[in-house]
Amino acid sequence: MNPCAATPENFPALVLNADFRPLSYYPLSLWSWQESVKAVFLDRVNIVAQYDRFVRSPSLEIRLPSVVSLKTYVKPALYPAFTRFNVFLRDRFCCQYCGAKDDLTFDHLVPRSRGGQTRWDNVVTACAPCNLRKGGDLVDHAGMRPRQMPYRPTVFELHRNGRLFPPNYLHQSWLDYLYWDTELEP
Repeated sequence: MNPCAATPENFPALVLNADFRPLSYYPLSLWSWQESVKAVFLDRVNIVAQYDRFVRSPSLEIRLPSVVSLKTYVKPALYPAFTRFNVFLRDRFCCQYCGAKDDLTFDHLVPRSRGGQTRWDNVVTACAPCNLRKGGDLVDHAGMRPRQMPYRPTVFELHRNGRLFPPNYLHQSWLDYLYWDTELEP
């Protein structure tokens, strides 16, 4: 076994809400082994599954949790915070002008230089070349209409989009609690 793979840092715990749904899909709701062990001792979580890995102190030995569920249900917010990452997730990490997936930025439909605000309904994901080409013009003047007009998404829409981008690594014990929707096209 690779000695680096055996270190506790490589044993995160999947965090589920009290209804056994992940708190988030993208990024996946994970806690470090220290956070999950602390939550167990503070009686804030139930251990759902465990790794075959232990941590020890002079007086205690505990198997590292691989899946934990919160004891108290956390009601998700209906609307997510406006962040660059959430705009990219809403737009499925795709330029809304040309469809590119690299070198992403965000673009104001009504440029800030013309009074446009940084809000859900005025910002779209754009690749750097498209953003530079549009510059300070309005979309109609630049001849660049976004594929999807910007809007304020719900948390559920972002979760749906997050399931389109499964992480590179999923521990076997997590699979029963994750629902990657491969039917949707990114």
